[in-house]
Amino acid sequence: MPVTLAVDCMGGDHGPSVTLPAVIDFLRRDLDCAAIVVGREDILQPLIRGVASEFGVRLSIQHASEVVAMDEAVATALRTKKDSSMRVAIDQVKAGRANAAVSAGNTGALMAVSRFVLKTLPGIDRPAICSILPSQRGGVYVLDLGANVDCSPEHLLQFAIMGSLLVSAMEHKERPSIGLLNIGAEDIKGNEVVKRAAALLRASDLNFAGNVEGNDIFKGTTDVVVCDGFVGNVTLKASEGLAQMIGGALKEEFSRNPLTKMAALFAMPVLKAFRQRFDHRRYNGASLLGLKGIVVKSHGSADQFAFCCALERAASAARQRLPEKIAERMSAAGAAAGAAEMATETAVSAAVKESPLPVVVPAALQAALGQP
Repeated sequence: MPVTLAVDCMGGDHGPSVTLPAVIDFLRRDLDCAAIVVGREDILQPLIRGVASEFGVRLSIQHASEVVAMDEAVATALRTKKDSSMRVAIDQVKAGRANAAVSAGNTGALMAVSRFVLKTLPGIDRPAICSILPSQRGGVYVLDLGANVDCSPEHLLQFAIMGSLLVSAMEHKERPSIGLLNIGAEDIKGNEVVKRAAALLRASDLNFAGNVEGNDIFKGTTDVVVCDGFVGNVTLKASEGLAQMIGGALKEEFSRNPLTKMAALFAMPVLKAFRQRFDHRRYNGASLLGLKGIVVKSHGSADQFAFCCALERAASAARQRLPEKIAERMSAAGAAAGAAEMATETAVSAAVKESPLPVVVPAALQAALGQP
């Protein structure tokens, strides 16, 4: 279906010098998409003048006079910068002029503004940041990656539902496997929040594979890995640092002397394939799940190729109607929970009336059933 993206062109470390060429590249690849580039018109207009005729109505500018800095306080971005490129891009989604918003700006500000403008879906307490990490089997979706530092077991269950639906929509898997990130695979491992979350996941209709450890992420043991935002963000940054260290070490070793440089020439095809397979830029674009609209967060330091990948991810989510599917799933889950609760109350009430022996009923159920 035709998709329109609202793009915060001023956000990120590089601003329009990266975001705008990425938008142009994306529109040339996907002829069924349009883009609203958001930012200062006096800066953007000269940059698109040379390609305006190529795209026609598929490329337009929405002026925004302010920019949210990468180190700006969340409260400042939310309360005082109502005409920021980030806020205006999200407003396009709220107004129905765009199907998704993409920004490389301040993560905390983007989450706060998105939640304030779009609101959360029914049944979702907190949005979560979900992205793909490379694995031996292709890629694994991990959430939350930093939006929620402290989570309850119910929050982790909601993350699992959203992650499962995201994989179903994007990868066309009917029942993606879910893993709960823990310090061990055994049921007795972990803190109380993780243990209770595991119990909720086992009782759900999700394809819960049990606890997974950190190394299982890169093995691709499950399709989705669920954790709180503190653990997820540490995992993400550690994996990025490890990848950069390995890449730097390989370059250093192959440059050590003339012999190793010659060896690098023979190994070049393998090195290129390795780099392409584990290139973090290909996985750029984290979805802010649980909102009444699609918002994708690009890495702040993304180059043109990486930002284009984030645009492609946003377009795919829009085509799959991801928020609608999450809302439908949460509504069904709520109805099922209500039916189960009603059935339990009916069964207990019948037991109280029919049993010739005294039946001990918990105080909470007594109150619910109106028992003295």
